[in-house]
Amino acid sequence: MFNESDRKDRCLNKYLSFSAAPGKEYVEVTKRMSESAFSGRLRSLKPGDRVLLKGPLGNCVFDERYRKISFLIGGIGITPVISILEYVAQRGLDNDIVLLYSNRTEEEIAFRKELDRIAALSGNIKVKYIVTDCEPRDRSCSMGRIDGPAVEKAVQDIRERVVFVFGPPGMVDAIKKICLEMGVPSGNLKTENFVGY
Repeated sequence: MFNESDRKDRCLNKYLSFSAAPGKEYVEVTKRMSESAFSGRLRSLKPGDRVLLKGPLGNCVFDERYRKISFLIGGIGITPVISILEYVAQRGLDNDIVLLYSNRTEEEIAFRKELDRIAALSGNIKVKYIVTDCEPRDRSCSMGRIDGPAVEKAVQDIRERVVFVFGPPGMVDAIKKICLEMGVPSGNLKTENFVGY
């Protein structure tokens, strides 16, 4: 239950991304649950409890004029991407999209069924998984990190794309540097740090 003292408590105020396409009758956000105070408060919510929402904020915005897009995403940074991909698929848009999605293990891949379904239904959306902590059992996953060689292999025309990078701050900074070194124009890089979880 929201109370006035919670407004100033940084542990209980976090940014969350929409994880459902626009136009639905509800607003959906997704949070990977942890042992944090914020996760604990979410677990304690009951139907009818009040929460305070503010927004929208940030750079996780799709523009149909971006004809070629690449998403280089880590962990729960996938939340705005699933919303965008769902929107593109529902509208039958022909934007050329490649998603390279990194997690520690295959079990941590959020929205995997939805991503596979969207990719299967849309010939212009390609999804590639990469895991860092163990050899993947599924052949559609590769092992490693989102580094220069992995990006070059997954997105050979990266320099022609608008590149979105969402995830933990360290990962975002590292991938942004990789993209710039690969010749992606800085104006084509759209980044968002997912902090404090």
